[in-house]
Amino acid sequence: MEYRNLGASGLKVPVLSFGTGTFGGTGPLFGAWGNTDATEARRLIDICLEAGLNLFDTADVYSDGASEEVLGEAIRGRRDKVLISTKTALPMGDGANEAGTSRARLIRAVDAALARLGTDYIDLLQLHAFDAATPVEEVLSTLDDLTRTGKLRYTGISNFSGWQVMKSLAAADRHGWQRYVAHQVYYSLVGRDYEWELMPLGLDQGLGALVWSPLGWGRLTGKVRRGEELPEKSRLHDTASFGPPVPNELLYRVVDALEEVAAETGKTVPQIAINWLIGRPSVSSVIIGARNEEQLRQNLGAIGWSLTPEQVARLDAASLVDAPYPYFPYRRQAAFAQLNPPAV
Repeated sequence: MEYRNLGASGLKVPVLSFGTGTFGGTGPLFGAWGNTDATEARRLIDICLEAGLNLFDTADVYSDGASEEVLGEAIRGRRDKVLISTKTALPMGDGANEAGTSRARLIRAVDAALARLGTDYIDLLQLHAFDAATPVEEVLSTLDDLTRTGKLRYTGISNFSGWQVMKSLAAADRHGWQRYVAHQVYYSLVGRDYEWELMPLGLDQGLGALVWSPLGWGRLTGKVRRGEELPEKSRLHDTASFGPPVPNELLYRVVDALEEVAAETGKTVPQIAINWLIGRPSVSSVIIGARNEEQLRQNLGAIGWSLTPEQVARLDAASLVDAPYPYFPYRRQAAFAQLNPPAV
């Protein structure tokens, strides 16, 4: 397993981390991902640790807190061997103060997450969404206090826009508060919007990307192909409308390229898609998921080898789409030269 610094911090994280959204199995949306219990979770975590994968990502909203509870039970007795990343901000109830990132909500959410996880500290707390109703100074000062008390080690964000990130970082710098070191983002071969603004921002400001849904919300599993009906058992029938949309022609073009490269390398389509992401600028870790041991071992097979430059270029070309204003003049020009600097 390769380890990388999480953004500009000194924390080393594995290039593959494990998402526990499949733990628990309750709730209208996140509960549909899977229903892994503590016994099954313990086995999956055993396999991860054997492979050197020690970062586990969850959120309070996953299965209404059950994901954190299952994860906490599964790591009992080996807390010092794992890194825990969790998230808060999305609604956990109907009350006026049960969503967002106000000081009151953050303190209560962190204490609740610690109790569910069965630990006294969280390695990385990420804000699951930007709270426009709460001043960034209130958010950051609270996170700084929680860090100083030892309840948090590092902080990050998830699904923020560029201006929201920069407004937060500017406030942190102005007051000397802890900076965010991670940005959990959607990024895949069928969803490269991250590259237009957030990737250059991350490189400039020291934010490491933790990539969620590297298989494009399940579209790059190898089961979706041009000219074929979606398998009846596919979860996409129930969850596609909740995920980022993907034009059919883009999807089929990318899948065609993935299948070509898979045939050349002897790897699977998902392994190719994940390996491509590992090589992208600013990426600290790619979050993989699995509902069973077979899926997990397949995803772990995405590391330990490299695509050739020609194969990367072919996947790049198949997945490239026009950028929106004001980024389109620079997509192939100077603004992205930093991603592929000339040889010296």
